[in-house]
Amino acid sequence: MNGRNPKPRLNRQSCFLLSLALALPAAALAGEVTLTGEGSVRYEPDSARLQFTASAEHALPQKATERVAALMAQWREGITDYRDQLNDYSDATVNLYTRTLPAQERGEEPEKQAVASQTISFSINDLSLLNPLIREAQDVGLDYQLGPHQFFHSDETGMEQEALARAIADAQARCRFVASRLDQTCGDVVTININGGHRPVPLMMSEAKSMSDTVSSVGEREIRASVSATFELD
Repeated sequence: MNGRNPKPRLNRQSCFLLSLALALPAAALAGEVTLTGEGSVRYEPDSARLQFTASAEHALPQKATERVAALMAQWREGITDYRDQLNDYSDATVNLYTRTLPAQERGEEPEKQAVASQTISFSINDLSLLNPLIREAQDVGLDYQLGPHQFFHSDETGMEQEALARAIADAQARCRFVASRLDQTCGDVVTININGGHRPVPLMMSEAKSMSDTVSSVGEREIRASVSATFELD
């Protein structure tokens, strides 16, 4: 009875080795390819975030504050026709501080000057309002700067998704090309890594405060996306 026990154990071991030998050629035939895909979308901004500042100085804080209030009243009256089109409008906060002027002569007491300022911020979804608002700010004497970072598109999220979709499609097309050259077909995705979007900033001069300032073109933007994907080859 004891002499018959090892025989089934050897048979199971033989079956395992035979199964492993049959599986190895199949594994050796399996292949994968890793490649990148890129996509981009070009557009022109259709919206802007703007900020203007009214400021005044005087030896007396009350006088500085009154001068700023007068500038704000003039600004509010000037934008009456556009007010309903200014989104997230804010101009309620007044800042007041004192700065010390350098003494004119040695031994003199330095003078102190009160500085009052009030910041106006809002966004617009219609860039045809841009130049009229700039002209109004210039008439009142408000300070401002206008740069590329203040312009954006109202559907940038959708454009980022479109750029990503193009990057994925590009990766799939490259996989199909590689597979066809190897007499195989492009199979399932094994892994995929999505890289962040990239928005190059166009060249545009900041606006200086002069009556000749107008914006004729905001400039074209581009959103790019890229992916790295590993595909099975069948």
